[in-house]
Amino acid sequence: MARVLVVDDEPKLGRVVAQMMELDGHAVVRAGGGREALTRLGQEPFDVVVTDLRMPEVDGLAVLRAARALSPAPEVVLMTAYGTAESAVEAMKAGAADYVTKPFAMDELRLRVGRLAAQRAAEAQRSRLVARLTPDLVAESAAMKAVLVAARQVAPTDASVLLLGESGTGKSQLARFIHHQGRRAAGPIVEVHCAALPETLLEAELFGHEKGAFTGAAQRKAGHLAAADGGTLFLDEIGEITPATQVKLLRFLQDRTFVPVGATQARTVDLRVISATNRDLDEAVRSGTFREDFYYRLNVFAIRVPPLRDRREDVRPSAACRRRSSHPRRARRSSRTTGRATCGSWRTRSSAPSSWPARETSALSISPSALRRGAGPATPPRWSARGSTSTPSSVSSSSQHSHVPEATRRGRRASSASRAGGSTRCSRRRAGSQPTIPSRSARAHRRAAQGLSAIARNRGNERAPAPVTFSTS
Repeated sequence: MARVLVVDDEPKLGRVVAQMMELDGHAVVRAGGGREALTRLGQEPFDVVVTDLRMPEVDGLAVLRAARALSPAPEVVLMTAYGTAESAVEAMKAGAADYVTKPFAMDELRLRVGRLAAQRAAEAQRSRLVARLTPDLVAESAAMKAVLVAARQVAPTDASVLLLGESGTGKSQLARFIHHQGRRAAGPIVEVHCAALPETLLEAELFGHEKGAFTGAAQRKAGHLAAADGGTLFLDEIGEITPATQVKLLRFLQDRTFVPVGATQARTVDLRVISATNRDLDEAVRSGTFREDFYYRLNVFAIRVPPLRDRREDVRPSAACRRRSSHPRRARRSSRTTGRATCGSWRTRSSAPSSWPARETSALSISPSALRRGAGPATPPRWSARGSTSTPSSVSSSSQHSHVPEATRRGRRASSASRAGGSTRCSRRRAGSQPTIPSRSARAHRRAAQGLSAIARNRGNERAPAPVTFSTS
């Protein structure tokens, strides 16, 4: 069931405890002292550590501190024959999960270890479910790992969370992560895009309305607040709502009560509020476009999500996750073609200094063929001083050819020569200086354009349609 480390300087007691743990199906490792336990903790992970408190050289409290410093930290049960209130308080402050005094009943120790093992198994299962529910949330970089640490800290509470960051940095994914990590995970999460709805419609959608409250209200509607009862309400782009709606939401945040449009009685819901915005709300408060009291109600716990350009380690995993979710069959078929050259070329491009303002949405636009080749964004945009983009209309064949490794070019020329019956000249014409092989859809469009041109010429038209050029990047 779980991996258990038993630490005791008394060999007889340590052997008995280990045998009892093995009877319950645990994988048990024994350590004859505190120093050996520290070595074991650094070599392999454990779910539960059962250690004696009084030991020579390295005592049980040192083992406890070393275990709690690990990530993930195992649960620790302390055994001692010198049980006092002071030692128990000190152990609990250091992070011990349980505390038993010798002599103790072996069944009692087995029960406590089994409870801790079941708790660890439930946490691991919840982590796997959260990972499946938020597949696009990638945290390979140190900055994003710090964001997830903060999200896990606030998730068990009911505090309002404000997610700050540029558009496309994954704030909605982080909101779902916080919801599924908290105690309201069994409840619904209702997402409302505030910028997509006008002011009058936003109020009716949030608070609901009664039948006949306004023109077109043919029936009663509960609203998003009532739908999120027992769960989480995610207000995306909260910085775009008008001051009038801010006042109504402020009253709701204060006491969790609201009045639907056209109703006379207030209703109460139990939910958590997570909001997100890409605006600078501090500046909006200073300019008077955003209410200060409403801002402080939202900003109980703020998390700033860094843009993807500041966490280069997440570029490739983000694109790979998007590709697996959008083309699962193609991802399985081409996973065998991604080799060492692909990873190396990606590291070279991602480690080089660049002004590419990468975001989550930028990584998601990387084509599957670029992932197989290991290239970055197929045609990196040129960014001016104002931040506007401009894509080159044409790229020289030499510059395109320079991005392709020499071994890849030789392999393409060899394959082209074999298809052309061994003719090197034909293979060179066929390979040319193009660094990529056009996709199937691009070749089909090109053939269709050539066919239209041929039909126009055969009919004797003086103005034949110009051939259409399709980019394969």
